[in-house]
Amino acid sequence: MSAASYFPNSRNFAINKLTINSSISEGDALQYLHKHSATGAMHDSEERYPPPLCHEGTREVVICRIEGWYGFEKPPEKKIMWVHAPAGYGKTAVAGTVSKKMEDSTDLGFNPVGATFFFWRTSPERNSPARFIITLAYQFTISIPELAPHIEAALKRNPMVLNKALETQLTKLIVEPFKSLGGLDAMPHRLVIIDGLDECINSDQESRVEKQYAEDQERVQVRVLELIRTLHSHNLPLCFLILSRPEPWIKQHMESRSFQSITETLDLYQVGDHIQDVEKYVRDELARIAEALGEEPGDNENWPGEDLVSDFLRRTRGHMLYATTVIRHIDDPYDDPRQRLRNIIDYKFNSTPDFAHSTPFSSLHELYRQILRSCPRANRDTMVEVLEEMLASSSSVSLMDGPPPSLHDLDRLAGRVPGCGIKATRPLHAVVRLSDRHIVDDGFFYHSSFAEFLKAESPLLPDVTLNFQNGIRRLLMGCLKSLSVIGMDGHVVIEKHVAFSLESWPDLWLLWKADADPDPSQLLKSILAIDFEACLSQKFLPDKNFHFWYHRFFVFGLYHPTNNIITRKVCSPLAEEALLHFRSSVEGASLRILDPVYLSSVPGHQGLFGRFSDLFWHFVAEISQAEHRPPIFNDVVQALRRLGEEQEEIFEKLMWHKPFSLLEEEHISAVDQMFKLARQIEKS
Repeated sequence: MSAASYFPNSRNFAINKLTINSSISEGDALQYLHKHSATGAMHDSEERYPPPLCHEGTREVVICRIEGWYGFEKPPEKKIMWVHAPAGYGKTAVAGTVSKKMEDSTDLGFNPVGATFFFWRTSPERNSPARFIITLAYQFTISIPELAPHIEAALKRNPMVLNKALETQLTKLIVEPFKSLGGLDAMPHRLVIIDGLDECINSDQESRVEKQYAEDQERVQVRVLELIRTLHSHNLPLCFLILSRPEPWIKQHMESRSFQSITETLDLYQVGDHIQDVEKYVRDELARIAEALGEEPGDNENWPGEDLVSDFLRRTRGHMLYATTVIRHIDDPYDDPRQRLRNIIDYKFNSTPDFAHSTPFSSLHELYRQILRSCPRANRDTMVEVLEEMLASSSSVSLMDGPPPSLHDLDRLAGRVPGCGIKATRPLHAVVRLSDRHIVDDGFFYHSSFAEFLKAESPLLPDVTLNFQNGIRRLLMGCLKSLSVIGMDGHVVIEKHVAFSLESWPDLWLLWKADADPDPSQLLKSILAIDFEACLSQKFLPDKNFHFWYHRFFVFGLYHPTNNIITRKVCSPLAEEALLHFRSSVEGASLRILDPVYLSSVPGHQGLFGRFSDLFWHFVAEISQAEHRPPIFNDVVQALRRLGEEQEEIFEKLMWHKPFSLLEEEHISAVDQMFKLARQIEKS
């Protein structure tokens, strides 16, 4: 029996941010697969343009080692290669260069690159494994055309496979289609490149309320490794290049018995001549900058001169990230590159001539301090505030599905004069993105090592100390204040900083440490001033392009006396009042959305439940399983009954929009019971 026969009145299923059709017409299967792929994770995607590549003439030893392992015509004995190195050693550039070189090979008669997936922690599609298998399968339909009909047939048999467990997706979309081909031994082997495994930090199957972030990222990264090992175990014509930091749990898994016999390990830090690679990059880039400058009257020698280059190279200690950061710092159209480089070279700090045995990040961190020193003292207080808020918003965005705020938005939320943020951080352009477009695409920081430096180093300078919680509190207060302008009249224009507030306040609230706040009552009073029913209604309007999925988490424990989003942070009479206010707002918004009269007044209301159903199902699960059933239970049953009588099609859609991967079986059962009660009342 087909999956569609279980749901005779349904047409779409919205599950875990994917809308799953119950059937696929002829010829639409591959387009459907493309729609649900993380296309930005592919090596040649527009999202990654321009892709990081190795500077010409560098990393040649590493790339030759990888190409030698792959073998092109003969598959390697060990079909998995793990390339690891600390942050800043060019792993992603190596992966991109290998992808490009192999794809440009024209003498093989086939494309050796089967699929690529570049994880990225600030991209909602690329920081989670949710679309990992789907994306690989889609790329196989292109790189191995004879495989396409078999993957297409698998999708037509069961479109719901895109929302099954990743392990099931792997079997149905990759393993079984390959085995349907037959003659796999004679088939050219393809390379699957997976970069930035340590950037896979977000699991759609775990609540940040219920599980610690660190545990979650360990679990999800190991799960991806197990998916790769399972794929390897089926003896398909595939081999796998995995690049990541040597995180302890990744290293432990790679060195386990199940991986050791099938994996070749390459330590990027130990392979090749880093000093020579960095020297070539530095000389080429300084020559480029010098050519743009032209000669100055009275110059005794061409800039930069051999002595300056040698001093620069000593500072890098063979660390490419240091070199690229310096080049970006001095290549400033608003300043003199010669003076900027001289300031870095002349600054005295503890150095060692032993490049090979130096601490990998000591010189880089000292460079970061030097860049911070370039900020005028008059602007440093504002610079500290903005950096705190960048860290806070980046932590929030990593757990949600929306873009980060711009520097202008941070000014609005923090109550600064517009433009103060960009003015204070302009000297940091080598490490911080200032363009709104680039911030939206890639986040605030060019490299995660700078964010890690900001969090770990305290004080950063004698007069510069960052406090992450200050940034959290300032942003949270700004978000709550901006939400207070939203009312049920719907006349408020939702500006970008308000849209960010709608998305981010629950996340920031979870990151906020009440015990470190001298006056938590200020935030509680701000919550009481917000019309959350209006805010939730705004988020559910079809013309509002909000990624609201994360907000399902704020209904967890809504009817529990202490384990809920409000009182798990603060226990006080004011907190109890804030909880009651918030709870009644969620109830009011849910009943409002279920009202057929309201629905009829909303343009495009047919698409409403794709946005509303996820939160609604979790809310209904909470009231169904509360220790003492709240009065709202009966109100929701009656509202569902009325919806079924007047808008049957929408009732049916809502009933089947179950987020299976997010609810326990007992939750689904409890919610099903509520719909049955509504049906019984309707029939009677």
